[in-house]
Amino acid sequence: MKRMLSLRDQRLKEKDRLKPKKKQKKDPSALKEREVPQHPSCLFFQYNTQLGPPYHILVDTNFINFSIKAKLDLVQSMMDCLYAKCIPCITDCVMAEIEKLGQKYRVALRIAKDPRFERLPCTHKGTYADDCLVQRVTQHKCYIVATVDRDLKRRIRKIPGVPIMYISNHRYNIERMPDDYGAPRF
Repeated sequence: MKRMLSLRDQRLKEKDRLKPKKKQKKDPSALKEREVPQHPSCLFFQYNTQLGPPYHILVDTNFINFSIKAKLDLVQSMMDCLYAKCIPCITDCVMAEIEKLGQKYRVALRIAKDPRFERLPCTHKGTYADDCLVQRVTQHKCYIVATVDRDLKRRIRKIPGVPIMYISNHRYNIERMPDDYGAPRF
């Protein structure tokens, strides 16, 4: 008899354990906590305050190649687009990518080795230029990215406060640049 009770008690305890616990009603007057992504302080106003002349422009491999095809002088065309002094910057990854392209792109390599271009050393492993540019722009929002690559443009558009320079109609245009800086809208 005692044993019977104990089996019955055990079953009751199991049922109690399996019952879902009732949710407590939340107090509507209580403060709600939300997870909000932290934006850098340079984006306090509607645009990136770290951008300003002289502009530092990160140049991608295909941007140099398409500039050669369009017969555009890189530095001069950048200045014509932004109405200010421009410092083109090339990372070690982009330089390695141009060197890998071989003899056919020797003009692009010669342009990339121009003394007016600033060389930026890379500390990461591998030589994939797109990842390198995205990583650098995410860390330091003081760059404009010059590229014609659709995938890279799509990745950079997700980063707030980073303008993109591209080629259209045989001239350079800028995307996502604040009006305050005087960049033309076409």
